[in-house]
Amino acid sequence: MTTAGGAGKLPAAYLSAGSSSFTEFIGAHAPHLLPSGRTLPPGSSLEAPHGTTIVTATFEGGVVMAGDRRATMGNIIANRDMEKVFAGDEYSAVGIAGTAGLAIELVKLFQVELEHYEKIEGTLLSLEGKANRLASMIRANLGMAMQGLSVVPLFAGYDLDRAVGRIFSYDVTGGCYEEHDHHSVGSGSLFARGALKKVWRPGLSAAEAVSVTVEALYDAADDDSATGGPDVGRRIWPTVALVAADGVRFVADDELRAVVEAVIAARQGNPGGAR
Repeated sequence: MTTAGGAGKLPAAYLSAGSSSFTEFIGAHAPHLLPSGRTLPPGSSLEAPHGTTIVTATFEGGVVMAGDRRATMGNIIANRDMEKVFAGDEYSAVGIAGTAGLAIELVKLFQVELEHYEKIEGTLLSLEGKANRLASMIRANLGMAMQGLSVVPLFAGYDLDRAVGRIFSYDVTGGCYEEHDHHSVGSGSLFARGALKKVWRPGLSAAEAVSVTVEALYDAADDDSATGGPDVGRRIWPTVALVAADGVRFVADDELRAVVEAVIAARQGNPGGAR
């Protein structure tokens, strides 16, 4: 990369403060690097792995997000241990559903976007600001979504101003909607939401919220073939992130194994999980 003034020097745009938005900067100087800069020929479609079910629920002092580990490609299981829940920054988490490759790329870009803003502005973006930034990035992917490669994440975080956990869902056009108490996206979301309505209650502890989300994923996997339930044989557990005042913490496998075993044991005598 050189300037007109000499070899080996960065262009002036890279040395000025400019916008606090990393995606705006890339869009102005290297738009081909953005996911939205790539389009398919008219009428074409691709078989690509898709992420499936993400669930989230609030608890006393924060919010929990959990995702199954299965990715499917048509009727084929493309991946059994895909990570679908990521830390957005220190106080937020993002879960992906939809076209897996594009979704993971979008999350990585979102992480850089938040880090770039913090470096330029010297402060954290508000939780609503983060949710709106993610919405604009989803909106930029609309062209790909119209050709079947949609990305529909779920965003949750701890609001430092309100001292509560909050949840935001999206549609393929970039619409951003705040959800209350709990929510789910993906192919198994209909069944997961039914389970969440049944087992969630106000004032849950963090440990109880983890159990609730694991149980919701268990129910989703029971009825949706694209959602992978806990795999005891392979020791593949859901990915679970807790977001609270002390930041993001991913639940360790040993903790998840105990939760999964408790859920399975309870269901052996009560397969439907009725209360």
